[in-house]
Amino acid sequence: MEKSIASFIFVLLLFSCKGGGTKDSSAMQEDTLAKSQLQGIWVDDDSDMPLMKIKGDTIYYSDPQNSPVYFKVQNDTLHTYGNEVTHYHIDKLGQYVFWFHSLSDDVIKLHRSEDADDSLAFSAGGVEVIPTYRERVERDSVVNYDGKRYRAYVYINPSKVKVVKTSYNEDGMSIDNIYYDNVMHICVYEGRKSLYASDITKQMLSPYVSADFLSKSLFSDMQFIGVGPSGFHYQASVCIPESFVCNIVDLYVSFKGKLTMKAAK
Repeated sequence: MEKSIASFIFVLLLFSCKGGGTKDSSAMQEDTLAKSQLQGIWVDDDSDMPLMKIKGDTIYYSDPQNSPVYFKVQNDTLHTYGNEVTHYHIDKLGQYVFWFHSLSDDVIKLHRSEDADDSLAFSAGGVEVIPTYRERVERDSVVNYDGKRYRAYVYINPSKVKVVKTSYNEDGMSIDNIYYDNVMHICVYEGRKSLYASDITKQMLSPYVSADFLSKSLFSDMQFIGVGPSGFHYQASVCIPESFVCNIVDLYVSFKGKLTMKAAK
C-alpha cells in the first residue's frame, strides 16, 4: 500500500513539473510571416504622411528625433524594445494594410507606401540628438563679503553623454528621444587667488538624488546664489527633459576651498 502511494505521488510531481509552469512571453515563437509582411514604409491613413519604416527587426520613425527600436511580433501583438518595453495589439495586417491599437486605445490605421518619395522622410542618416545647450555658457558674479572682493564663476559645458526619455506621440505610441547631458564647472577667486575650481558631474549628486531619477534626467543648470558665513552658495538643478520636474541640490564652497553638498529644502 505504501509503495502504491509513493508511486502515485511521484507521477503527480512529474506531471506538475512538466505541465504546471507558465510560458515566458520572451520564449514564445516569433511570427515570421507577420514580420515579413511589416517590411517597408507605412503611411497614416488620415494624414497620408509616412509614419514608420520597418526594415529587418527595427522600426524607424519619420521624426529624426525619435530613436529606432527593435521589435518582435508574437500572437497578434507587436512588442517594441526601446527605453521601455511596449506592447501593441495588431487588429489587421496584410500586404497593404496595418492596423494596431495604440497605448491610448485608439486604432492606428496605416497603409503600405507605394510612393518612392516617401523614403525621403527616413534619409536623415541618424537620430537627431537634442542638446539642452548648443554652446558653452559662462556666468560671472562679483560679490563683496567681510571687506573682501570675490568672483564666482559657473561654466555650463555641453557633453556627448546621452539621456533617453520615453514619451508618447499624438497617436499614443511610445517614442524614445535622445538628449545630450551637461557638465558644470564652478570656480571661486579672491582677487587672483583661486579658492576652488572643479568640474561637477551629475553622478556627484547621487547621494542626494535617486539613481533612477538621475538616469532619466539632465544636469540642467547651475546657479550662483550668494556668499555668507558658510561660504559660496551654488544650486544645481537636475531635471527630466522638457518638463518642470526637478531635484535641487545645494553646494557650498568654504573659504578654505572645501566643497559640501546637501539636498535643497
